[in-house]
Amino acid sequence: MRFLPISTLLIPMTAAVSLAWAEDTTHRISVMKTESCGCCNAWVSHLEEHGFEVETTNMSQGALNRFKDRSAIAPRYKSCHTGMVDGYVIEGHVPASDIMELLTQKPDALGLSVPRMPIGSPGMEMGDTRDAYNVLLMDNEGNAEVFSSYAAQ
Repeated sequence: MRFLPISTLLIPMTAAVSLAWAEDTTHRISVMKTESCGCCNAWVSHLEEHGFEVETTNMSQGALNRFKDRSAIAPRYKSCHTGMVDGYVIEGHVPASDIMELLTQKPDALGLSVPRMPIGSPGMEMGDTRDAYNVLLMDNEGNAEVFSSYAAQ
């Protein structure tokens, strides 16, 4: 009977453990929205297409507004739906790539916002047309700075 060195056995096991860890990098985001909002549903699809696991909660507009207020989103940063991921607020039509960058950087912040509903932002697509818009990084005091910018097309 031939025995293999223990180091030979550990390499595949370490690779398997690393692979299992890498596969569990799905980010789970909870999205609060009204039931009938088509652009909210399109944004949810955008997130799913980019690897997010999305749980949606439909609520009345009044309940959604109260949720936004409790989440400390200043009125000037509000949009039609609100997401929560890894302790951050995601307000409006924020691109999945910006959410991933936020989760990589892990800044001390409330979260990201795309105020209003700019044409061409994820979920607001209208052909090849896109309004210029900024993704804002909101702080916990009601201020924001530009996190990323998208040019008009």
